[in-house]
Amino acid sequence: MRYQFLGRNCGLKVSELALGVALFGTAWGYGADAAQARLVFDRFVEAGGNFFDTSDSYQFGQSETLLGESAQSMRDDVVIASKYSSGAASDASLAKTGNSRNSMI
Repeated sequence: MRYQFLGRNCGLKVSELALGVALFGTAWGYGADAAQARLVFDRFVEAGGNFFDTSDSYQFGQSETLLGESAQSMRDDVVIASKYSSGAASDASLAKTGNSRNSMI
């Protein structure tokens, strides 16, 4: 796997391929269950991948949860990009209330 810096000034090196994990979870009625998601995560990491893309709206938040559980033991070695406030989730969480600092945290 080849790596490149993310942006110009942050110093983070990420794999040239990112794994989008929108289908980690089954809350939408389809997707990868926890065991399948972990297998995909492990295979991507074994291939040298360290860059993951998710959103709080994917699988109504289940995607972020499964990714976090998979990455927990190697948190210093992975980079996770997540979007917020897209409004697709079924709940009224803080992330759906705008793009303020409080929404991000």
